[in-house]
Amino acid sequence: MRRHLTIVAVLGTLLIAAGCSDDATPTWGDGAPPTPSAQPSVSASVVLPPNTRSVCAQAARTSTKFSETYLADLKLQLDAATKGESAKRQAQRKISRDVQTYSAALTQMARRAADAALKRALTLMSREVKALKGDVTKINADKMSNLTATLDKACGRA
Repeated sequence: MRRHLTIVAVLGTLLIAAGCSDDATPTWGDGAPPTPSAQPSVSASVVLPPNTRSVCAQAARTSTKFSETYLADLKLQLDAATKGESAKRQAQRKISRDVQTYSAALTQMARRAADAALKRALTLMSREVKALKGDVTKINADKMSNLTATLDKACGRA
């Protein structure tokens, strides 16, 4: 359980740290509008390369949605633990699919990014998420924190 709390804390950090602005369309999952979250703003004096604000905003929304999805998946996994092997496998397949979707979304945003630093930050995050192979208990909090700091810098937040 302690490991799950650490993961939730890391995902919360990603959720808060990944945003730049609100000027792009979300690409995650069900098409429902993302819920508002407390996102640090970019200083008006920061000049960002073309499309950086929209890619950063999309990254923020995608991270928010993934964090919410992961929390629901964690509950599903905990519930499945008492319902037998079939329920456990089904929960794990859903978690793996959700992790894969998040990694693919990060990769697509990296391809879209015009700024090399933003492209690199999103690519590294995608690789780290993909390396989890659906086992979010493998999240390295320090590594993800460093990647989030790199993304913050690329998005004009220090």
